[in-house]
Amino acid sequence: MSENKKPSGLKFSPWWISGGVIFMLVLLNIFNSNTTQDPTVISSAKLTQLINNGQIDKVIIFNKTHAEAYLTATAMKDKANKKVIKDPLFGGVNKGPHYTTEIADAQNFEKELAKAVQEKKLKDYDFKLKDDWSGLLFQILPFVLIIGIWLYLMRRMSGGGAGGGGGQLFNIGKSRAKLFDEKSEVKTTFKDVAGLEGAKEEVQEIVEFLKNPEKYTVLGGKIPKGALLVGPPGTGKTLLAKAVAGEAKVPFFSLSGSDFVEMFVGVGASRVRDLFKQAKEKSPSIIFIDEIDAVGRARGKNSMSGGNDERENTLNQLLTEMDGFGTNTHVIVIAATNRADVLDKALMRAGRFDRQIYVDLPDIRERKEIFEVHLTPLKKVEGLDTDFLAKQTPGFSGADIANVCNEAALIAARHNKTAVDKQDFLDAVDRIVGGLEKKNKIVTPAEKRAIAVHEAGHATVSWMLEHAAPLIKVTIVPRGQSLGAAWYLPEERLIVRPDQMLDEMCATMGGRAAEKVIFDTISTGALSDLEKVTKQARAMVTIYGLNEKLGNVTYYDSSGQGEYNFNKPYSEDTAITIDKEISILIEGQYQRAIEILKENKDKLLQLADILIEKEVIFKDDLETIFGRRPYQKDIDERTEFPA
Repeated sequence: MSENKKPSGLKFSPWWISGGVIFMLVLLNIFNSNTTQDPTVISSAKLTQLINNGQIDKVIIFNKTHAEAYLTATAMKDKANKKVIKDPLFGGVNKGPHYTTEIADAQNFEKELAKAVQEKKLKDYDFKLKDDWSGLLFQILPFVLIIGIWLYLMRRMSGGGAGGGGGQLFNIGKSRAKLFDEKSEVKTTFKDVAGLEGAKEEVQEIVEFLKNPEKYTVLGGKIPKGALLVGPPGTGKTLLAKAVAGEAKVPFFSLSGSDFVEMFVGVGASRVRDLFKQAKEKSPSIIFIDEIDAVGRARGKNSMSGGNDERENTLNQLLTEMDGFGTNTHVIVIAATNRADVLDKALMRAGRFDRQIYVDLPDIRERKEIFEVHLTPLKKVEGLDTDFLAKQTPGFSGADIANVCNEAALIAARHNKTAVDKQDFLDAVDRIVGGLEKKNKIVTPAEKRAIAVHEAGHATVSWMLEHAAPLIKVTIVPRGQSLGAAWYLPEERLIVRPDQMLDEMCATMGGRAAEKVIFDTISTGALSDLEKVTKQARAMVTIYGLNEKLGNVTYYDSSGQGEYNFNKPYSEDTAITIDKEISILIEGQYQRAIEILKENKDKLLQLADILIEKEVIFKDDLETIFGRRPYQKDIDERTEFPA
C-alpha cells in the first residue's frame, strides 16, 4: 500500500541554477574589487623593504607574476604585522602566506632575492607554477550562463518538455501523439458508452479485426483504412475513441488535429510522417485524430496565405500516408469531427476513410442508458425514475446529461440534502436550459403583469393547437437574460410537416399576440420569439421547399462550401420573393394567435392573474382553467411528460 505523500511547497526550477551562477559571479566580483583593501596585499617595494629588514623567512614566486611571502617567528611578534598574523576565517594564527604582491619584472626581482639570500637577510625562495582556476571560471561562466538560458528559452518555445519528442528544439518535427498500449491504464470500455449501438458495432468490428484478422481475411476481406466519427458536439465521439483504446490490445496513438499545426513551415507534414512511422513500427495499431477539421479542411478554399500553405502541406502528407504508394498495413485511422461538411473530398473517399459513422443525439431510450451510467457515482434517492428523466431532456447530448447529473448533485448539496432527488434534477434542467434564477431582479408591477400576460399567451395558444409542444410549466421568475419562460416537452419527430411547423410558430408568437390583445400595444420582450420564428420561416422557404410560391426549390448547400461564395445562389427578384414569403408566414401565424387569444381572453387573464400570484404554474393549473386539452389522447399515446 502506497502512502499518500503531501506535495512539497517548493518546486525545482531551472532558473534556480541561473540565479546561483549569477550570485557566484557577483561574489567573485566583490572579492576582486576588495583586493586593494586586503592588508596582506602589498607592493613589491614594501616586500623588498621587509626582506632587507630581515622579517621575511621565505618567498614563493608563482608563474613569475606574483609572490607570496612568509614572516619569520620574530617578525610575527612585531606589532606592525598585527593585521596579518591572525587567521581571518578561523581566528587562529595565520601560518602563511602573510603577504602577497604582484611582480612587474620577474628577472630583477629574482636578483634582489638572490642578493638577500647571500646577505642572509632571506632564508630561501622558490619558483612554482599555479593554475588560476578562479580567473578562468570568471571568464567562462558568463558564456555558459548565456548559452544555458538560450537553450532553456528555445526549449520552452518549441512546446515545453512534454512527451512525444516535441519538447526540444531539434525534435520539433516529431509527433506529439500520446501512446496507449498494454502498459497504459485505460479503464474506459464499451460498457461505459451508453447508447450508440450502431457506432459501437462499427468500431468494435475494427478492434476485432486487429485482434483476429484471420476471421476476415480468410473470406478475402481487407482491413479498413479509416473510420470517421461525425456528429454534433457532446454526443460521445471522443468517449467512443477512449473505449476503443480500452478494448483494443494494440498500440493506440491519440492526438488532436491542432497538434500538427505549428508556426514553422514543414513541421506539420514532418509530424504526420513521424506519427505513421511510429504506428507502422508498432503495427497493428490505431491512430485517433480528434477534431480533424483543424487540418483536413478543403484545399483551395479561402486560402489567403499564398503558395506555401502549411495546413495544405500537412493535409497532403496525411492523404499520402493514408493511401499512397507507401501503404501502411494494419494501421487504422479513427478521426472525429462535427464539421464533416468542410473536410476535403480526397480525405473522404473510400480507401482513406472507408466508413463514416454518424453519432447522432441520443433518443429517449439511449438517454435513459446514459442517465444510468452517470447516476452510478451519485448518492440518489431510492426508486428514482430514469424514464422520467429521459423524457425530461429531449435534444440533450451525452455531455448535457452528464452536466445535468452533476448540477443536480450540486443543487442537492446546496440545500443540505443527504441524497439527490427528482426535484433536484428538474431544477438542474431549468438551470441549464434557462440559466441562473434571478429572484432579486427589480421588476415593477406593470412590467410583471406584462411578463405574465406574455407567458400566459404562449401557454394558451400552445394548449389550443394540435401540433404545438405540450406544456410543462410557465414561470415569470427571471432566468439568465429572459424575464420569463414557458417550458415545453417537444415531440421527438424524425420528419416535420408544414402544419406542425406552423403550429409551433403560432405558439411562439402567442406572447406578442397576448400583449396586443390585452394592452393593445407591443414591447421588446418578444426578441427571442421573433428570432426563432424568423429562422423557422426562412428554413421553410429556402431550405425545405415548403412554400407554394417558390415551389420545390432549396438553396441549402450540404457540402458547406457555399459560405465561401460571394454571390447568393438566387437572383435579386427571388430574394424579394423570399423576404415577402417569410413575412407572410410570420404575420399569418401572428394573426392566427391573436384570433385564438381573443376567443379565450377571459381565460388568458385568469391564467395571468394566477401566474402573478404563484410566479410558477404547471400543467394542472391550465387544466383547471381550460379543461382537458383537446389533443390529450394523442399526447398520452406518445407517452409524453406525465402530469
